[in-house]
This record gives sequence, structure tokens and C-alpha cells, in this order.
Amino acid sequence: MKKHFDITLKSRQRLHKILSETSKEDLLKIPTNFNNNIWWNIAHVLVTEQLLVYKFSGLESKIPASLIDKFKKGTVPDGSATDEEIQQVKELLISTVENTQNDFENGVFKNYNAYTTSANVTLECVEDALVFNVLHEGLHIGAIISLQKML
Repeated sequence: MKKHFDITLKSRQRLHKILSETSKEDLLKIPTNFNNNIWWNIAHVLVTEQLLVYKFSGLESKIPASLIDKFKKGTVPDGSATDEEIQQVKELLISTVENTQNDFENGVFKNYNAYTTSANVTLECVEDALVFNVLHEGLHIGAIISLQKML
């Protein structure tokens, strides 16, 4: 799983760079024929990893419930983001990967409630969730690249 965490960290570093270098106006812009924006995609990636790994392991997530409520599956952008929210997500993008890796290496994940994703992949253990999360983040990075091209 060491390579998995390395890949996830690289993904998050890329998202951090995008979040840091994109204007707030562009982060929030929803181009024609799209239903979300760069900001939503980045925050959604953060939230989803926490839900897939911690929630289904029966553990508390390491991010505020307000972020989960605003960016979990089934939500849509509300057209807003405070500077504080953006800063908070920037800080959490890297630290959550490091925390998850530490928790994994320290055997924190003992149970897992099986979950079938919208991609029809059934996750039966935390390792499944960690591997699926790499795919999920890759899909959203692809969406972000498409959004960037439309700006």
C-alpha cells in the first residue's frame, strides 16, 4: 500500500497546486454544459476519501462535518466559497493523506462496512476503499482538466 499512498499524495499535490494558482472567480465558474466547478471537484475529492475510508470503517472523519455536508456525493456547487474554506481545504488536501497513511500503518482500520459505489464496485475492506479512491481522484482530476480548458 506504500505505492498507493505515494500516488494519492501526488494527486493531492496537483490539486493543491490548482487550488493555489487558480483565481477564486475561476474556481467557482461553471462553464456551459457542465454541472460543477473546479472548487467543488477538489473539495469533493477530499470529502469522498474520508467517507470511503473512515465512515465505512466506523470511524470519525478527520475533516469538519460542514465540508462533508457541502461536498459529498449527490451535492452540487452552491456558487460560493469563503477564503477560509479554500484555505481549510488546501491544508487538508495533504494532511489527510498523511493521517490516513499513519492510521493505516498503525492498524486503526479494524472493521469495514461493505459499500457498493456508483461505479458498481463493491468495497469490502479498507484496502479496497484506498485503491478505489485512487480511481475516484483520477476521474475528478480529469473533470478539472476539462473545466480548466473551458475557462
